[in-house]
Amino acid sequence: MSLTGKTAIITGSNSGIGLGVAWEMARAGADVVLNSFTDREEDHEIAAAIASETGVTARYIQADMSRGDDCRALIGKAGCCDILINNAGIQHVAPIDQFPVEKWDAIIAINMNSVFHTMAAALPMMREAGWGRIVNIASAHGLTASPFKAAYVAAKHGVVGMTKTVALETAEQPITCNAICPGYVLTPLVEAQIPDTMEKYNMGREEVIKKVMLERQPSREFATVEQLGGTAVFLCSDAAAQITGTTLSVDGGWTAL
Repeated sequence: MSLTGKTAIITGSNSGIGLGVAWEMARAGADVVLNSFTDREEDHEIAAAIASETGVTARYIQADMSRGDDCRALIGKAGCCDILINNAGIQHVAPIDQFPVEKWDAIIAINMNSVFHTMAAALPMMREAGWGRIVNIASAHGLTASPFKAAYVAAKHGVVGMTKTVALETAEQPITCNAICPGYVLTPLVEAQIPDTMEKYNMGREEVIKKVMLERQPSREFATVEQLGGTAVFLCSDAAAQITGTTLSVDGGWTAL
C-alpha cells in the first residue's frame, strides 16, 4: 500500500486523529502537509519530526478551517494535493434550545463547511494529475445521533452526504471519495477526560472507560489513531480503487446496534 510520490494534506493534524493519520500517510511514503489554526514553533517541529523519522517531505501550513478563504488557500499553498484528508473538527454539547448560536456557527463552519471548501479547491488539482483520493473523517454521529449534539450530528451527516455527492461527480475519473466514521478514539483530549470522569463516578480507570465512556461502543475498546491512519492509507491505496461514495465505520460495533 505504498503512497510514495503522492502528497497528502491533512486538516486539523497537529494532534489527535489528524496527527495519527499524518504519521501513517508518511510511513506509507506520502509527503504530508499538516495543518491547524495555530502557527507555533512546536507545530513546525511536529512536521520536522515526521520528515526525520520517515524520510518524506513534511510541512506545516497554518490555516483557520472556520474561514472558507483559508481552507482554499491551504490547498493553494500546498501546491499539490493528491490526497485530501478532511479531519478538522470541534465539539460542543448542549440542548438545542440552549445551544449558543456562535458555537453552532463555528461547528458547522469547521466540521462541515471546511470540507466543501477544501474539496472544491483540491478537485481541479486531482483531475489535472489524473488521480486523487479524498477521505473525510466523519463520525458514528454521521450515521446516527445522540442528544445534545445537534450541531456536531448535523455537520457530520452533512459530511457523509457531501462524500456521496463528490463520489458520484468523480465516479468516471480515477478519483475516489469516502468517509471514515469513527466511534470513540483514544486521543490526548479523551485521555485527559478520564481522571475527571473517574472522580465524578467514583470508579477505577478501566471501569469508567467500559461502563461510562464506551457505553455505546460494544467492543468496550477505544479505536486508536494508528488504526484510523491505517484505514485512511487503505482507502488511498490501489486496493480501494473501486471503493467510493461509502462510509467505513471504525466504531467497535456502535452502528451495528
